[in-house]
Amino acid sequence: MAFFDSEIVQDEARRLFSDYQQLMQLGSEYGKFDREGKKLYIERMEEMMDRYRVFMKRFELSEDFQAKLTVEQLRTQLGQFGMTPETMFQQMHQTLERMRGQLEKEG
Repeated sequence: MAFFDSEIVQDEARRLFSDYQQLMQLGSEYGKFDREGKKLYIERMEEMMDRYRVFMKRFELSEDFQAKLTVEQLRTQLGQFGMTPETMFQQMHQTLERMRGQLEKEG
């Protein structure tokens, strides 16, 4: 079975995309959140990043041509910004840590 034909892969891709969109919409109101809301948002973003990292690892480990092509396309796109998938995840983590640090200063 091809990687993208898997119902599990398709379902997780849909859920990741949907959850990400919802978090981004919610994030536009981040400044209006109370302390607990901000903490919850940061936690949800960390969970999203963990899920995305696992999902990308599945692509990397797959022997499927389309999966390998997808990984290479991502690497090429990120490379245009001087990044790799690893640095992308590191920067996202650093951003969430800064958000957490600001929250602790406020609290």
